[in-house]
Amino acid sequence: MSQNSSNFGKVAVLMGGHSAEREVSLMSGTGVLQALRSRGVDAHAFDPSQRDIGELRKEQFSRCFIALHGRHGEDGTVQGALELLGIPYTGSGVMASSVAMDKVMTKRIWRCEGLPTPNYVWLAPDQQDRERVRTVPDELGLPLIVKPPREGSSIGVTKVMGYSQMQDAVRLSARYDADVLCEEFIEGEEVTCPVLGTGASATALPVVRIIAPDGAYDYQNKYFTDDVTYQCPSGLPEAEEREIQRIVLASYRALGCRGWGRADLMIRASDRKPFLLEMNTSPGMTGHSLVPMSARAAGISYDELCVRLLQSATLDYPPAGGEEAKV
Repeated sequence: MSQNSSNFGKVAVLMGGHSAEREVSLMSGTGVLQALRSRGVDAHAFDPSQRDIGELRKEQFSRCFIALHGRHGEDGTVQGALELLGIPYTGSGVMASSVAMDKVMTKRIWRCEGLPTPNYVWLAPDQQDRERVRTVPDELGLPLIVKPPREGSSIGVTKVMGYSQMQDAVRLSARYDADVLCEEFIEGEEVTCPVLGTGASATALPVVRIIAPDGAYDYQNKYFTDDVTYQCPSGLPEAEEREIQRIVLASYRALGCRGWGRADLMIRASDRKPFLLEMNTSPGMTGHSLVPMSARAAGISYDELCVRLLQSATLDYPPAGGEEAKV
């Protein structure tokens, strides 16, 4: 695989944006920018919340590394804009980005494909009255998880231990998303598994086991403390690791993802069965992030990972001949 940085042309690292994950995106983007520049790539920071995205064409950027997280970053919107501009970009295309960003739609597809994911209740805006909310634990049991289906980084998430917490949990989630996802709580170990590539050639990287204080793998612990322990290699039995990788690859392909992604899962303690929670199509690339950690265990440095991802930049509908993707 050729990685001649001079062939990439002028590269925009998209970071920041408007979402609730802006701060994390800026950290991811800064890391990617430094890595690409260290490899001789003509890379520049570009914040779509500060500049019109049409300037990418005016300034003759030849491809984009998407380091945006959350809405307008990994939900298909910026991908659609780049399709219209004809500028190849990293990660999944419009449809896969949009579907994977919506955890309810993701779960529907996974269930249709026979893939394991926790039971759930979807509360549309007109289904969040007190009486309906009160009945959710009857369907899912306790504890349960309440979360906004189109946010990431554990923003707006509550672990509900009793009926009395339901109303506040739904109100918190609804601050971030009109819809609310209530999900069966899987007692056990949390793991994550990245994927690189597209279609039949996609490969799963080593599994990362996440050990958080009191099980609180929340926004603060994810990005701003060193209290969480990560194990990679995971230390899981080889058969368990292989099964997780198999499920993750199937989930990635079912959503039509490409380039890279990272699936989060829980391993149920009672029977060691893995359950898919979500697919991240623009994973974090910060100092605490898990894709670089897993890649490192597979012998891929952070800088090399960034260059490989940039090389995979493409469009859903490349011009005839695909000239934009040649490097």
